[in-house]
Amino acid sequence: MAKVTLKDITKIYPNTQTKKKRGKKAEPKAKGAPQVTDEGVVAVQKFSLDIDDKEFIVLVGPSGCGKSTTLRMIAGLEDISGGELYIGDKLVNDVEPKNRDIAMVFQSYALYPHMTVYENMAFSLKIKKVPKDEIDKKVREAAEILDITQYLDRKPKALSGGQRQRVAIGRAIVRDPAVFLMDEPLSNLDAKLRNQMRAEIIKLRERINTTFIYVTHDQTEAMTLGDRIVIMKDGYIQQIGTPQEVFDHPANLFVAGFIGMPQMNTFDAKLIREDKKYFVDVLGIKVELSAEKSERLLGRNVESQDVILGVRPQHIVLTDNGIKGSVDVSEMMGSEVHLHVKTADDKDVVVIVPTDNNVLGFTPGSEVNLIFGGNVAHIFSKENERNLEWD
Repeated sequence: MAKVTLKDITKIYPNTQTKKKRGKKAEPKAKGAPQVTDEGVVAVQKFSLDIDDKEFIVLVGPSGCGKSTTLRMIAGLEDISGGELYIGDKLVNDVEPKNRDIAMVFQSYALYPHMTVYENMAFSLKIKKVPKDEIDKKVREAAEILDITQYLDRKPKALSGGQRQRVAIGRAIVRDPAVFLMDEPLSNLDAKLRNQMRAEIIKLRERINTTFIYVTHDQTEAMTLGDRIVIMKDGYIQQIGTPQEVFDHPANLFVAGFIGMPQMNTFDAKLIREDKKYFVDVLGIKVELSAEKSERLLGRNVESQDVILGVRPQHIVLTDNGIKGSVDVSEMMGSEVHLHVKTADDKDVVVIVPTDNNVLGFTPGSEVNLIFGGNVAHIFSKENERNLEWD
């Protein structure tokens, strides 16, 4: 088992053209690259993170944010342009992947089609010339953990997607790595299988008890799997925290919109400071913030100003007198209904309403009034989109 430490890790994909051919502006060479400099395309910028032994860390963000590149640098599959990477107490910037004591599970399974499940799982051990009886023991133990013992004699083409991914995970388990790397391992599965495999990964983590670094663009996977999650955008870390911390206290507007489903609603609002109390005014409706929020704003000496107000759909309720709007769309979701409401300033607001709240009466065009508590309001700066409570 091992601690992993990343200190100011940077990845730049060098320009392959000369300046004369390139002209004034370098052309990006990596999809979604956030920044192009004279040196090349900057994919990851000064990424610093301490990962504890046996911790489950999830890197999450939209496509092109640098999360997979970061994972590949940890694996040794990408060169590190700057910074230092430690596995345990060893600096591994220039260490070959095979010598890093890591195992990686890819999105595409990467199984050998001509080999049986047993042979796929045993292959890396055979290469290392591990004794046959030890190989057999490790393969069968891993197969039992993953419930694939009955498939050991089959070839990958005879397996479902979920079964193939279990084999790929089993192939990594037999190596008994210090660090387990997983690069979007569930993205090729359908929704039902993803849910099942998420549960399997949680069980697996409890049984093999090693350090996990997991990459995904799916915030549901991030929230359910990670001890801590690292939210990335344009090669930069936006926030690091437990799932509950980033949900309750998003550091900026991007994190607020990325974490949570449906996405957080935003309003143009006015933050009003009155002595030691704060209020938000939205379309003429004034709501007092909670004492806890006011205390944090006071501690930062935040003055009255125009702000972006964020409120999650589950925290907005219907009322007799509130922010006026009309129902655009009503989505039945079983135990709840998602109402899409158009407000007077043409904002689309999503409200989650329990089905026992006479929701069948809310047809398109129905007039409604919305309100929220001062304890669930998130206040973001219009200037830099940072959370004013925590910045």
